[in-house]
Amino acid sequence: MAESVPATSGIIIVSPAVTSVDASPPPPPPAARGFLRVPPRPGVRVTSEFDSDSSRFFHKVSCKLFDSLAKFKLSFQNNDKGEISDPCLAFTSKYLSLHYDLESHNAFLHSSLNLVPGLHLKAAHDVKAHQGEVTVVADIAGPAYKLELSSTVPTVGMPKATFKFPLGEVSLNEREEEEVTKTLSVSGTAKSHILNGICTAQYNDESLNLRYLFKDEQMAFIPSISLPSNALAFAFKRRFSPSDKLSYWYDFNSNDWSAAYKHTVVKDYKFKAGYDSKVRLGWASLWVGDESGKAKTAPMKMKVQFMLQVPQDDIKSSTLMFRVKKRWDI
Repeated sequence: MAESVPATSGIIIVSPAVTSVDASPPPPPPAARGFLRVPPRPGVRVTSEFDSDSSRFFHKVSCKLFDSLAKFKLSFQNNDKGEISDPCLAFTSKYLSLHYDLESHNAFLHSSLNLVPGLHLKAAHDVKAHQGEVTVVADIAGPAYKLELSSTVPTVGMPKATFKFPLGEVSLNEREEEEVTKTLSVSGTAKSHILNGICTAQYNDESLNLRYLFKDEQMAFIPSISLPSNALAFAFKRRFSPSDKLSYWYDFNSNDWSAAYKHTVVKDYKFKAGYDSKVRLGWASLWVGDESGKAKTAPMKMKVQFMLQVPQDDIKSSTLMFRVKKRWDI
C-alpha cells in the first residue's frame, strides 16, 4: 500500500512584495530655500566718555548697514546740566562720506574713487561755504612713486603739486604775498639712513628742520636742529626692562625740559609719572585699559584714566582728574 502524501504538499506559499520607503526629509519651505531672505539686524554700538576736567560727556552711537558696506554715526556732547552741543550725523561708505552739523545746518561731503588702475580721485565740498577741493593722484613707475595734484573749488591760482617717492616728498604751491604778488613755495621731506640711524630733513616756509634718530632695543637718541634759528633740542629714551621706560626731552634755547617714567604691569594696566618745566607742573596717571587702543579691546570694554596734577608753585591747588570711556554693543 502506497504512502499518503501530506495535505500541505500541494499548497504554494507566495511571500508579499517588499516596497521601498524613502527616508529623506521633506523639501524645505520656500523661505528656508532662500526665496525669502531676511537681512540680519544691524548691530548698534554706543560709546560714552566723561572727562572730569571739562565736566562734559561725549557720546557716539553707530551701526553698520548693508552687510558693513556703510556706517551710520550720531555724535554729540552734553554738560553736567544736560545741555546738548555739537550734534553731528555722519554716513560713511567706501566711496562717499556725508557729515551733517545739526547746529549750523551745514553738510560736508567727501568722495573717493578709482577712475582707472593707477589713477585715484578725491573730492571734498563744504555746502554752506560753497567751497571744496579736488585731488587727483596718479601712480608713476609703480605705487611707490605718486604725483598728486590738488586744486580748490572755485579755482584760485595754480593747483598744488606733490611728488611722493620712497624716501620723502616734494610739494610746489602758489602762495599770495601782500595780496598783490604771487610766488611759488617749495616744501618737502627727505629721509636717509646714516650711521645706523635715520636722518630726516623737513623744509617749509624757508626753514629747515634736521632730525636724527638712533634706536636699538634699549635706547633711543633723537637730536634735532632748526635752521636758520639754530634751535637745538634732543630727546632721550631708555628702556630698563620690558615694563619700565624713561623718556627725557631738553631744549637748549629755552632751557625747558620734561621727563616721564612709564611702568606697564600688563597691557591693560599702566602707570606714568613726569614733570614739565615749561608749565612747572608734576603729574602722575594710572591707565586701566590700553592707553593707545580702543575701548573694545579693554576689559569689559571700558577705559579709565586717573591723573594727579601738582603745580610746583602752589602744591595746595593740586587737582585729581579722571576720564572714563565705556562701549556697549547692542
